[in-house]
Amino acid sequence: MEWGWDNGRAILGAIMIIGLCWVMSENRKVFPWRLALGAMAVQAFLLILLFAVPASQSVLNGINSAVDGLNAATVEGTKFVFGYLGGGDPPYMLARPGAPPPFVFAFQVLPLILVISALSAVLWHWKVLQWITRGFGYLFEKSMGLGGASALATAANIFMGMVESPIVIKGYLDKLSRSELFMMMVVGLATVAGSTMVAYAAILSPTLPNAAGHVLVASIITAPAGILLARIMIPEQEGQYSEGMDYSSALKYESTMDAITRGVQDGMMVVVNVGAFLLVFVSFVWIANGLLTVFGEPGGSALTLQRIFGFIFSPLAWIIGIPADEMQKAGGLFGSKLFLTEFVAFIELGNLPVEALSERSRMIMTYALCGFANVGSIGIMTGGMTVLMPERRNEILKLAWKSLIPGFLATCLSATIVAALPMGVFVH
Repeated sequence: MEWGWDNGRAILGAIMIIGLCWVMSENRKVFPWRLALGAMAVQAFLLILLFAVPASQSVLNGINSAVDGLNAATVEGTKFVFGYLGGGDPPYMLARPGAPPPFVFAFQVLPLILVISALSAVLWHWKVLQWITRGFGYLFEKSMGLGGASALATAANIFMGMVESPIVIKGYLDKLSRSELFMMMVVGLATVAGSTMVAYAAILSPTLPNAAGHVLVASIITAPAGILLARIMIPEQEGQYSEGMDYSSALKYESTMDAITRGVQDGMMVVVNVGAFLLVFVSFVWIANGLLTVFGEPGGSALTLQRIFGFIFSPLAWIIGIPADEMQKAGGLFGSKLFLTEFVAFIELGNLPVEALSERSRMIMTYALCGFANVGSIGIMTGGMTVLMPERRNEILKLAWKSLIPGFLATCLSATIVAALPMGVFVH
C-alpha cells in the first residue's frame, strides 16, 4: 500500500482545520483533548473496520446490492406513475433505437427520496433504526463523553435530517445547554439524511466504485468530526449536564401504515424542497455565468462561477489531500456545495469525465461534500428548530450562521482522515 506526500499533507490539513476552529473558539483556554483524540480514533477505526477488514467487503457489497435493489424497486413505481420518463418503454420510435431512456432527475432521483423516507419511518416504527441509533449513541457517549440526549440526537443525525433528529429528543430540547444546542446544529449540517443518501449514491455509482458504501460511511464518520469542531468553538462548561444515556424518543408512529403515510408526507416535503432549490440555483448559476461573459476569456477560457469557486477553494482542496493538478476542479465542487447545495455538487462530481479526477480524489470529495452545510440549509434548519423550540428562537438564530463554518469544515476533516490512509485500504 503506497503512502506519500498527498497522504501526509492530509494530516497537516486536519491539524489546520482543527486549529482554525480553535482560533474562532469562544474560550481558547479550553481545548477538548479527550474529545479530539476520541473523535479522530472513532473515525479511523470505523474506516478501517468498514474497508480494511476482509469480511467488510461483503458488508459493502451488501450495502451496494441493497441500494441497487431500492433503485430497481423505485424504478418500477416510477415507471407505473410516469411511464417512459421514469424508465418505461417509449411510446414512440426513438431517434436511436436501443438507446437507454433519457436521464430525467425529477423522475429518476427524486422518487428515491420518497421511497427511502417511507422505509426509514417504517424501520423506526419497527425499532430497527432505533437500535442502530442507540448503538451509535452509546459509542459517542463512551468515546467522546457526551450527555445522553445529545448523544442520541447526534446518532439520529446520521440517518435522519437536521430537522427530524431533534424530534427524537423533543422532551429534552429545553434542557440542552448552549454548547449542546450548537453541537446539534453543527452535526445536522455536517451529515445527511438517509433519504438523500441513496440519491447521492445513485448519482455517483457510474464513476465511483462502492459509491453507496462510501456515502453511508461518510455520514457516519462525519458525526464525530462535527461534535469535535462544535465543542472546540463553543466548549461545554463544567457540570452543565450529568444525565446518563436515555433512549426514550418523542418520535413515534401509531402503526406501520401511519409510519408509511407520515414517511411519504415528510419525503414529499424534502422532494419539493430539493427540486425547487435545484431549479432556482441552477437557473441563478446560468444567469451569473451569462453576466460573467462581459469579462471575456481570461486565461483562454470562459469565466464562470465554477471557475471562480475553483480558484477560491483550491487551497482547501489541496490541504485535504487532493493533488495540485486536480485541486481547481475539486475547489469548484466546494463552492457549488456551499452556495448551491450539496446536490448540485454531487451532480457536478458525477458528471465530471473519468479522466478529470482520479478515483482517490473522487472518493475524498465524496466525503468532503457529504453534508447539508450550505447557505440554503441555514433557513431550513432555523425554520424547523424554531418551531420545535420557540422559546429559544433568538438563541437559534444567533447560532445558525456560526454553525455553518464548523458544519462545512467537519466534512473536510473527515475527508482528511480518508486521504491520510493509503488507497490500498479502500481497494481490494
